[in-house]
Amino acid sequence: MSKHPAPVAAGARLHALDNLRAILMWLGIVLHVTAIYGFEPSPIIWRDEKRTILADLLTTSIHAFRMPAFFILAGFFAMLLAQSRGPGGLLRHRLARLALPFALFWPFLWVASGLAALAFLNRIALGQWGLDRIVIANLPVPQGPNTMHMWFLWMLLWFCVATSVMLRLPRAWLTPAANALAWLARQPWGFAVLALPLLAAGASYPRGFMVSSGAFLPPWNEWLHNGLFFVFGLMLHGRQTELFAQFQRRWALCAAAGLVFYVVTGVVMRGYGPQLLGAYSYHCAGWLWSFASIGLALKFLQSRHVVLGYLSDSAYWVYLLHFPLTIIFGAVLYQLPLPALLKIAINITATTLVCVGSYQLLVRHTWISQLLNGKRHPRAARAVPAGAGVA
Repeated sequence: MSKHPAPVAAGARLHALDNLRAILMWLGIVLHVTAIYGFEPSPIIWRDEKRTILADLLTTSIHAFRMPAFFILAGFFAMLLAQSRGPGGLLRHRLARLALPFALFWPFLWVASGLAALAFLNRIALGQWGLDRIVIANLPVPQGPNTMHMWFLWMLLWFCVATSVMLRLPRAWLTPAANALAWLARQPWGFAVLALPLLAAGASYPRGFMVSSGAFLPPWNEWLHNGLFFVFGLMLHGRQTELFAQFQRRWALCAAAGLVFYVVTGVVMRGYGPQLLGAYSYHCAGWLWSFASIGLALKFLQSRHVVLGYLSDSAYWVYLLHFPLTIIFGAVLYQLPLPALLKIAINITATTLVCVGSYQLLVRHTWISQLLNGKRHPRAARAVPAGAGVA
């Protein structure tokens, strides 16, 4: 294994990052399922009567690094596209891969998620399936349609539009910021500085943690919080040889240090210190675990893996479809006399099987795959019996 990974050539695949993206996508299913069975406050109001502290640990630990790492990868691949196709090519590609799927799938998923949530809440309030008016009347007043779990797609679209514009500016205007980020990335303590803007973004939220609003016009906090990781990914592309090697060398140290900060967060949030300190520790853990996840993938997942490769191919579809499924399976399991951990396992398994199965049957070989991934996979040729076609 090369100590210093070579830069990714135009048109080449970096399977390590594809594999990491597949894992991060599947963790989205885990995240949205465990949120149903935890004790901690959550934007999700459909909660099962069976709870476990392990659900909270899974939710908070995954949330710490999953979207940060996603935005870092998104920035990296955006710069890869810009390098091979230019700013205009990046914009056209992202409009086709982000804007068009959002426009096509968001209305269906918004309705499906809303109906699934109402069905779950009906089960909670009345113990039966339905869309009772009493349940609907007692819901919080809606602020209008929102982007739901697709907020990542929406923000990523606008980050790519901004990148296309930014790359048309003189390079000398952009180099100082890129150099500063690269310098911080090289320092063992750089994560502590990078966590400060995240603390500022979340300072006005309860306990100092920013919560994604799902708004079509998000507040500045969300642009700053998520944009910092995206811009870091843009920088990472131009300095991948050095920083990829560093992430590989330091992955274990970053993972262990992130765990320490995560534990500090838990202690502070139990009332043993100022809450902003807990939020700051959590952001430090997020940066460290993001570096560790990239390093782990580069070290151990450099080639295309059969399972992870398939999950990578299906990742976009899974991302779009999984959220309403986690809700409806949660509703099915509600009131069943099963422990919370078993309900979590069943929900994750069922959601995964439906997502992957529908991808295989409805997406992989169809125009939807072309829309989402830029290609459709050919169906396996049927074996021709021996002697067939012989006169």
